[in-house]
Amino acid sequence: MGSLPILPTISTSFIVVSAILVAVGWYFIRQKQVKKHEKTMWLAAAFALAFFIIYLSRTIFIGNTSFGGPDHLKIYYTLFLFFHIFLATAGAVFGIVTLLSAVKKNWVRHKKIGPITSIVWFFTATTGVVVYLLLYVFYRGGETTSVIKAILGF
Repeated sequence: MGSLPILPTISTSFIVVSAILVAVGWYFIRQKQVKKHEKTMWLAAAFALAFFIIYLSRTIFIGNTSFGGPDHLKIYYTLFLFFHIFLATAGAVFGIVTLLSAVKKNWVRHKKIGPITSIVWFFTATTGVVVYLLLYVFYRGGETTSVIKAILGF
């Protein structure tokens, strides 16, 4: 097996750290340690933003890696990838709304959507790791090309 690609490895690590920090922040708020919760969640958001900046930069300047596994698994990978993209988009929107509700001190909204945001984020991170494993660990990645070609194969 060859070496792992540096940017996808770093960005995937950042999203994992972000999810772990969300779990720690959730623990702190359950313990009524509000300041620790706040600091931890902002750190989680910073790691998520760092992931997004690396991912977006790589996508724009280098492209995305297409699935390099067996052809009979490509449809399952593609469906899984669409599910991950949907979760990631929903998680980002929920995350922004949750953070903004905290900034605006709208605690009713924050307490209502915070747990939902956390759960979506855990699933996003988990499915993101699976995508990473399928692209770079279990199978050798396909060609690196535009987003449309990488996802849809044409």
